[in-house]
This record gives sequence, C-alpha cells and structure tokens, in this order.
Amino acid sequence: MRFVGAFFRIFLAVLIGDEGMGLFQMAYPVYVSLLAVSTAGVPIAISKLVAENLAYGNYRGAYKIFRVALALLGISGLVVSLGLYFGADFIAKVITQDSRAYYPLISISPAIFLVTVMSAYRGFFQGQQQMIPTALSQIIEQVGRAASALLLAALFLPSGLEFAAAGASFGAAAGAFCGLALLLLISLRQRKEFIGKLHSQRIPDREKADKIIPRIVNLAVPITLGSLVMPLIAIVDLFLVPRRLHDAGFDTSRATALYGQLTGMASPLVNIPTIVTVALAISLVPAISEALALKKEKLIQERSYLAVRLTLLLALPSTFGLFLLAEPITILLFQNAEAGRVLAVLSLGVVFLTLFQVTSAILQGLGRTMTPVTSMLWGAAVKTILTWQLTALPALHISGAALGTVAGFGVAALLNLYRVHALTGMPFRPLELLAKPLLASLGMAAAVQMIYPQLAALHPLLGQSLAGKAATLGSVFAGVLVFGMLFLLLGGVRRSELLLLPRIGKPLVSLLEKLHLLRG
Repeated sequence: MRFVGAFFRIFLAVLIGDEGMGLFQMAYPVYVSLLAVSTAGVPIAISKLVAENLAYGNYRGAYKIFRVALALLGISGLVVSLGLYFGADFIAKVITQDSRAYYPLISISPAIFLVTVMSAYRGFFQGQQQMIPTALSQIIEQVGRAASALLLAALFLPSGLEFAAAGASFGAAAGAFCGLALLLLISLRQRKEFIGKLHSQRIPDREKADKIIPRIVNLAVPITLGSLVMPLIAIVDLFLVPRRLHDAGFDTSRATALYGQLTGMASPLVNIPTIVTVALAISLVPAISEALALKKEKLIQERSYLAVRLTLLLALPSTFGLFLLAEPITILLFQNAEAGRVLAVLSLGVVFLTLFQVTSAILQGLGRTMTPVTSMLWGAAVKTILTWQLTALPALHISGAALGTVAGFGVAALLNLYRVHALTGMPFRPLELLAKPLLASLGMAAAVQMIYPQLAALHPLLGQSLAGKAATLGSVFAGVLVFGMLFLLLGGVRRSELLLLPRIGKPLVSLLEKLHLLRG
C-alpha cells in the first residue's frame, strides 16, 4: 500500500509539477487533521480492547466493543466530512492563502466519512491479530485512489492546475469506497464463524454496555491528541512555510512550488522506509497489549527490542542512500534537480521518523498513550521555532523548513526511546543494534560513491539522460546488494531469525550457508 502511494505521488508530480503538488498538498494536511478528529483514536482503542477481551476468550465483549465504536465513528465521520465541505472556502482563504486550494478541499471531503467507517472494521480485525483484511483493504484503497486520481488529474489538467489537484484529491474518496467495500465483504464471510464462537462462549461477558464508551474515550482521547500532532505540524508548515518564503523574497507562485518540492516530492521519498515501520507499528499495538494483559514481561522486552532493531536495520541504509543520491533520484523521478537539495536535508530524519513511529506503537500497546503525545509536542515546539527562523533565510529557504522537521523528529524519537527503555527494561545491545547496521551502511555508501561516477561516465555511449538514469538505478541496486552482503558477513542476522520467515526461511538459510554468508 505504501509503495503504491509513493509511486502515485511520483507520477502525480510529473503530471502536474511542483506548483500543482503544492496545491494538492495544501488540501492534504487539512484532510489528515480532520480525519484524526473524526476517528478520534477509536481504531487503536478498538484494536487494544478487542485484543484484551479475546485474550480471556470473551467474544461477546469484543463484538460489543466493535458495534459501539462503529456507531460512534459513523456519526463523527459524517459530521466532520460535512464540516470540511462547507468550510473549504474559509480554509482556502485564511489558512492556505491561495484561493485555488478550495477545489481540492471540497473534492477530498467525502473521503473522511468513508475512511472513518472503514477504520472501525480495521481496528476490529487488528484486535484479532488478523492483518490480512487491513492489508488487502489498504492495497485496494490505494490502487483505487491512485488510478482514479491520476485519471481525473489528467482529465482536468487542461482546465487549470487547481482542477487537476481537485481531481487528484477526489481519488482519496474513490479509493476509500473500494477499500470499505472489500472489508464489508470479508466481514460478512467471517461473521458466521465469529458469531459461532460468541454463542458457544462459556465464560461471563466482562464488558458492560454502559462502560464501553467511557473505556473507548479514555483510550481514544490521548491517542487522538497523538494522532493530531503530526497533521497539526503539517498545518503549521502550511501556515508558516509559504509566509516565510515570501519573507525570503519569493512570490506566491514560487513559494507554492517550493512548498510542493518539500511536501509533494521530498517527503514521499523519505516516507518510503515507513512502508515497513508503519506495518510493524500496526502489528505491535495488539501484540504488546496481549503480552501486557498476560503479564509476560520478557515477551514485551523481546518484541520491543526486535521492533527497534528492525527499524534501525532499515532506516540507517535508507538515510545514507537518500542523502548520497538525492539529486539523481529527484531528477530520475520528478525531472526536478532542485528538489534534491530538500531531499538531502530531509533524509537525515529517516532514522528519527521511523523510530518515533515504532516506539509510539510500543507505548500505546503498554497503555501509555499520552507519552508519544508529550514527546511529539516537544519535537513540534523545536520544529516550529527552527522553521520560523530558518525558512526566511534566503540562503536556506525551503531547506530551512526541512532542517526544522529533522530536528523536531529527533527530539521526539529520542524522548520516546528513553521512555520505552524505562518502562520495559528493553536491552540496548550496541553492537547488534547500532554498530553492525552502521558499518554495513558505511560500506554501502562507499560502494555507491565509487559506482555512480563510473556509470554516469557512460554518457558518450548512452546519452546524458539515459546514462543518468542507469547510474542512479545501478547505484541503488548495488547499494542494496552491498549492504545485504556486508550485514550478513558481520553476523547481523542469525540463522534462527531467518527460519522464522514463513515459506522462504529454510530455502534462504540453505542458500546463504552454501554461499558462506550466514554466521551464527
């Protein structure tokens, strides 16, 4: 789902350019903020409460929680969706200061109701630790969104950038409809089996109807505050960045284009590593909740440590790769060399962004839902101050906003990591956790720096454009290969861990042992 979303933004950016992406991105933070309000943290609350009830075999209580939450989400989603539709003109004129943003805002408003209802079903499935329904619905939603958004953007582009951005925004509603339809179908197919377990239940139902809403609210409100922090930071960027770019000497059109480079080009690429960490975070909440309910402290430590280790294993090489190949990547994907400067700065925050996501999920699973909120508020304060100061400097301009983002996530991630360690006793094994992936990343970086110039030098044979593309893609694939080999040779992954992989574990271990690449 995240891959489809990343490539959708790449194609959209090529289609409507940086200014068009700026208009599209002016609607998106508002949409995400209101979506956080309408869902109100209820899906994560459903996931946690359902997991706890099923741990005790209380199917009646789990189903009761789902039905109450579905009703709450349906009402809140409808109210917020209508609020955005009728308030779009005010938001466009007062917050974005670009009246063209009105059309993307009204186009995206129906998506809020559909996604809000869909989130109730996802929370119910995730509470049962069934990730396949969520995954399938997300894939269908994202494919439907991407296809309809690109088609509508292309159809409306001759009428103007604002209408093309509106067509792209409506894709969110089309995709949400497809995802919800699939979840309803899966729910109907599984309903008979779940109801059968519910009727055969022998233990008493611990969930009292009049207690469900307070329990959901108690969990959902702090999660909502946490969910709102990120979108509100995007709103702050939407409010501050264009203004400070004006102060740096740029006109409205140029400021919108630079804002599009930051939010529509560099940010989606930096978010690609979160493909893994977002999925990991979704799985962690019920997994940690279950271990906590059963008082398995060792299991909590093991799951927390493994999640942080996997995060660093992914984030460190991603940071090096995006930093070193920033400009070639933005030329390859967007035909925009200028966006490479922003990407290089923003890539430094990959480690912090992914760590914050995973540690937040661990803390939510532990019931410490306010802790990530507090961490992100400190981070947001640092980011806002730096964005205000640095973006207005002509020498930095949009890179100043990117630096503020990196610093903000750095503060939030480190505070979260400290709290996870304090609460769980999660071990820090520096050699395994940091040193091995860092050494492999440095080796990968050296290989990329040697390979890219060699491939780029083929331009007399291939032509400038083709040689540049070949050099970028070749360097990326070589970097992945070198990192993997170095990490294995350093003993970064154990045989027992690879055997846990479904289906491919045994053949992979056998192959690596034949190549003498597996140690331990």
